[in-house]
Amino acid sequence: MKNKRQDGFSLIELLIVVTIIGIIAAIAVPGLLASRRAANEGSAQSALRTIHSAQVAYQGTAGFGAYAPDLTTLRNQNLIDGLLGSSNKSGYHYEVVEVAGTGATAVFGVYAFPITTSGTTQTGTRVFGTTNIGVMHGDTDLSAVPNTITAIDNLPILRN
Repeated sequence: MKNKRQDGFSLIELLIVVTIIGIIAAIAVPGLLASRRAANEGSAQSALRTIHSAQVAYQGTAGFGAYAPDLTTLRNQNLIDGLLGSSNKSGYHYEVVEVAGTGATAVFGVYAFPITTSGTTQTGTRVFGTTNIGVMHGDTDLSAVPNTITAIDNLPILRN
């Protein structure tokens, strides 16, 4: 009697493997997305600190006592990188707001708001902001962009 040689996998075996891969993906993907959001939020906080430092440097040099009116100005002075200077980085949008005064009366605000605020592609769950004082604020309320110094100061102080 001849032995039949079987090559390859049966359809059942392939379906079992595909099902197992699907289960593993269903477990891993939400964690991966949460990790990406957390990384975006950490990057946003770091970027705000960078912008604050760049504003202080600009005020003491090219600004002659005044803060830079926007991120493009900071980028053109080589105080921040080109990606951050484009206002969008790591899933967040950045804006400098309410720049006024010179010297001791100079003020500015800057905020970071997630580009995508809901769904599976959400880029962040918190909004961040700081003013010329340098205190980092953050909140999970994404219903309004904090586009004034007062709105930024009204966000809770961030305690990591």
